[in-house]
Amino acid sequence: MLVKTYGSAVYGVEAITIAVEVNINNQGKSDAIIVGLPDGAVKESLLRVESAIKDNGYFMPRTRLIVNLAPADIRKSGTAFDLPIAMGTLGASEQLINPEKLTDYVIMGELSLDGSVRSIKGALPIAIQARKENFKGLIVPKQNAREAAMVNNLLVYGVSHLNEVIDFFKDETTLQPVVVNTREEFAYAQSDFDIDFCDVKGQENIKRALEIAAAGGHNAILIGPPGAGKTMLAKRLPTILPPLSLHEALETTKIHSVAGKLPENATLISKRPYRSPHHTISDVALVGGGGNPQPGEISLAHNGVLFLDELPEFKRTVLEVMRQPMEERKVTISRAKIALEFPASFMLIASMNPCPCGYFNHPEKPCTCPPGAVQKYLNKISGPLLDRIDLHVEVTPVAFSELSSTRQFEKSDSIRARVIKAREIQEERYKNNEGVYSNAQMSSKMLKEICIINTASQNLLKIAMEKLNLSARAYDRILKVSRTIADLSGSEDIKAEHLAEAIQYRSLDREGWGG
Repeated sequence: MLVKTYGSAVYGVEAITIAVEVNINNQGKSDAIIVGLPDGAVKESLLRVESAIKDNGYFMPRTRLIVNLAPADIRKSGTAFDLPIAMGTLGASEQLINPEKLTDYVIMGELSLDGSVRSIKGALPIAIQARKENFKGLIVPKQNAREAAMVNNLLVYGVSHLNEVIDFFKDETTLQPVVVNTREEFAYAQSDFDIDFCDVKGQENIKRALEIAAAGGHNAILIGPPGAGKTMLAKRLPTILPPLSLHEALETTKIHSVAGKLPENATLISKRPYRSPHHTISDVALVGGGGNPQPGEISLAHNGVLFLDELPEFKRTVLEVMRQPMEERKVTISRAKIALEFPASFMLIASMNPCPCGYFNHPEKPCTCPPGAVQKYLNKISGPLLDRIDLHVEVTPVAFSELSSTRQFEKSDSIRARVIKAREIQEERYKNNEGVYSNAQMSSKMLKEICIINTASQNLLKIAMEKLNLSARAYDRILKVSRTIADLSGSEDIKAEHLAEAIQYRSLDREGWGG
């Protein structure tokens, strides 16, 4: 007897429905085989399925059993096909009353030897694809049910054991669909932060620079001695970023779902991601890849912040592979038979000491580095990468009077309100430009139309370009940042003071910076 069930395979951040065809034939030798380009984990599925079926009082056919995963030219990987193969085997061996019902549902889950169902990766994109193809429902492990139930107009059932699925197909009333009020939960968790900008004493100029970065979606680098508060400030950046839209939240959750980074019983990611990889990270772990390509840290930071602490300590090859994704806001992982695209629209915030010892230009502690060490240390970061960072901000140690101050510093909420207002201006400006939402994403053509400056400002910029020996890309960055500063002040035109403030955020371009 031939029975068909449906599963799903995740490629990139999208899912493809896979037909699981199980055929039991009394002719020929007694064996079981899986075809359709399965990997090692899928091939081992038959052993897990056999144990789970027998352990729960059913029998495993002792005739020729063929499982085909179609389309057969796409590589199948992972353990999530255990459950559909088990149900197909029970249906084909006539141990299910109505095996034709199996075609109404997408079924996914890994089986333990006793029939328990373990969690899977990518439940959200699987649910989206199941709804798109008009399946009646989706059966997934209980740990993934809330994640999949974010997709409306689709019945999602969470199961913890093989017997629950068998009973469900005998009588469809044994399981209740999981219902999640996505919008209500999403709205509640959006502004629930444990940290706040008011925790940071002093550093008003750094807070101002990060406010500009948040308002325009600009990349920034913080340069200062140990203990000046660079990491503390960077961690609080997501608290002043505009809240995620429902579309952005869904996109972000899909990436984390595919990577298996969502906690059990999770729903939509409601806060902007903050990723801080260690400096020993490999280039594949940062941008994504592997035998079965997975999203890297830059994709996990999509719609959020990627913080690289101690930037010069990262391997140069790791930093260089970021250059293209930072421009294109996506990364393409190409293999011989497949090319996958992961979104990577993130804000890069980096931090570094000014020199190996950390005390170059410190007001109190002397620098102990030998001559030339500062420039050598800075040379670990390539010019093209620095050009892609809009704001270079020097962080100075906090004075004792500020540390011991009892006055209340500005809260994240009030800074966030200004950032949201500036972003609304940009949203209106770029409403006819698809894929552009902030000043940092402006193309060169748009720059000429939007960032128009008067003669006095033009002369100011000319002097700065000549004195600091800035590149053409740095020129573009200054104009973009000055446009953001103008938006924060509610000005329609870029004024000389906006341009002057933008120019001062190019510290690393100055000759003998910090000297």
